[in-house]
Amino acid sequence: MDTRSKTDNPPTIYDVARRAGVSIASVSRVLNGRDNPRPATRDRVLKAIAELGFVPDGAARALSSRLKHVVGVVFRRVYGTDDGGTFADEAENLIFGDQINRGIEIVAQRYGYDLLVCSVNIDERTLPNRIMTIAGKCDGLILHDQVLSPAGLAAVARVVPVVSLAGAGGDGVAAVRSESADSMRELARHLVQDHGYRRLAYIAGHADSPDNVVRGRSFATEARSLGAECLTGPAWQGDYSAAGGVEIVRGLISLGATLPRAIACANDQTALGVLYALAEHGLDVPGDVAVTGFDDLPFARHLRPQLTTVRQPIQDIGAQAFEVLHSMITSGQPAPATSSVDVDATGDTLANAPADAAVDIVLPTRLIRRESCGCPPDPATPSWRRIV
Repeated sequence: MDTRSKTDNPPTIYDVARRAGVSIASVSRVLNGRDNPRPATRDRVLKAIAELGFVPDGAARALSSRLKHVVGVVFRRVYGTDDGGTFADEAENLIFGDQINRGIEIVAQRYGYDLLVCSVNIDERTLPNRIMTIAGKCDGLILHDQVLSPAGLAAVARVVPVVSLAGAGGDGVAAVRSESADSMRELARHLVQDHGYRRLAYIAGHADSPDNVVRGRSFATEARSLGAECLTGPAWQGDYSAAGGVEIVRGLISLGATLPRAIACANDQTALGVLYALAEHGLDVPGDVAVTGFDDLPFARHLRPQLTTVRQPIQDIGAQAFEVLHSMITSGQPAPATSSVDVDATGDTLANAPADAAVDIVLPTRLIRRESCGCPPDPATPSWRRIV
């Protein structure tokens, strides 16, 4: 029985969701009679509505009837380093983005939405205007990486709901990302304390990528705090591509530079290139140089040696991004997260966040120790293929 007094504010869709134990989106589907919600979900929502005396907002119903049921997904088309053809087939570096988009697609289909997937060039001068045009064709946008400046994001968010996959949210923009800082600090401690490596390096991704900035800064700061040397800077600037990793190692070796004892890469594809370049120069991994990545893409466990990396839930990032965006579309504002995977950097759920708080969902990551850093092979992972 509802215990609210007559002087309390009228119940909202958030109250209904909490009472029924479902998402805002589920309540919206029941109210609008769309997408065939499960009978059990419908019954729980209707029961909560009756108990709370909730009266649906006519404006919200009108909004639903105007929806296009199309969500835009925008990613940057960034061409990787040209290494002469060794990794030409992955020069556009789409593996990571494709996994995110697959997660978006799975949930979009569940809600009956279509996707408008668009690429923009990294140096496109009319980018803000073009993304605003895309926004006019959609109910909301999911933006990969650093597609727009904070001011540009805020401007688009005044037109349609926006979820960014780069950095924290704010100014009406929700954010979904994976945790990077803690895992990179753990990786640095593992290399320095567990393996005794005293000279390390970090091969960066795109300089303006928030994920890259956090990973590089966290790794280098932790390594140096432990008394180890950590090389960074222009000589170690990559572009998230395997070819970029190849060219950095080739360039250093051609200059006669002494390679560090361990190289941490901004992502697995860069690590793939580093492994290739070290092998072509007769250097053993991890005997001569230890190598690590970030992402745990499927090929990482099948390399020889198996790649030590940080596993992030790539497809879940896309899936959660659509869930958040759909809640924003149907409720008119960012909604508090309720899923068990919605955690902040401390591991606390965001379910109790205030309704007007900026949504900033951080999914957990995990250090995966394998052979390339000097750890024993993972007995649960087959290592029969030699790719490098």
